[in-house]
Amino acid sequence: MSKIGFIGLGTMGRPMAGHLLAAGNELFAFDIQALPPALEEGGAVPCASCREAAERGDIIIVMVPDTPDVEAVLFGDDGVAEGLGDGKLVIDMSSISPLETKDFASRINALGCEYLDAPVSGGEVGAEAASLTIMVGGPEKAFQRAKPLFELMGRNITLVGANGDGQTCKVANQIIVALTIEAVGEALLFATKAGADPARVREALMGGFASSKILEVHGERMIKRTFDPGFRIDLHQKDLNLALSGARALGLGLPATALCQELFNACAAHGGSGWDHSALVRALERASNIEIGGQAPLAGP
Repeated sequence: MSKIGFIGLGTMGRPMAGHLLAAGNELFAFDIQALPPALEEGGAVPCASCREAAERGDIIIVMVPDTPDVEAVLFGDDGVAEGLGDGKLVIDMSSISPLETKDFASRINALGCEYLDAPVSGGEVGAEAASLTIMVGGPEKAFQRAKPLFELMGRNITLVGANGDGQTCKVANQIIVALTIEAVGEALLFATKAGADPARVREALMGGFASSKILEVHGERMIKRTFDPGFRIDLHQKDLNLALSGARALGLGLPATALCQELFNACAAHGGSGWDHSALVRALERASNIEIGGQAPLAGP
């Protein structure tokens, strides 16, 4: 069993940490909020700082919202870097900038420790079910050391390449997800306006080449109007910002990604930053003055 420092016990981190704890690992946990009761009752040890979690763990896992948060956790006052010793392994499972990740890895390596970037896909449902997709960047040896822990949290686990490549893969994932949500929204909106039952259209499409997990899960959300998050629009905006800023740095055009970001921006302007990202369809509905399965769109989700 491993001694794990776990930092970030929010919507995703809490169930992920719970799976590690349930498997018999020692868990030294830190979050800016109080330790969730279920984790403390299960034997997790609360820590007073990121530094303490790093001192007490041999493997340190970080699961926080954005690039500046990871930098603060790793290198801020009482941060992870201050608690590291030779041979420890730092795993960042947040979704952040691939370019910054390479710098973070280099700085951790200079302290005699290994580093993996291992962002996840699957949302809260996948975190709860331990069915996350985990995209890993870093050395093979470090990956093999961490793999038994990854297998407690996810199912599709892939070493993509060197440090930063896991984050690059996650950005690519978020591009595909956003564009597919937009496509499903357009298709179901078209079906509604043409007079067809969007629920039956979705059912038919699920048996053909257009079938996808997003059509299955988010298409149902659009039809049933269930936009409580899963995965919030503001988080997807953050991920598409990474895609678009990365594209600028690479001299690459991503026009459809930029369109989806503008649709997310329109939702946020209507108070929808905390809606599930499937609610991107609300921006399409307002533009066409029709709601999937209904008539004129409502004021909110």
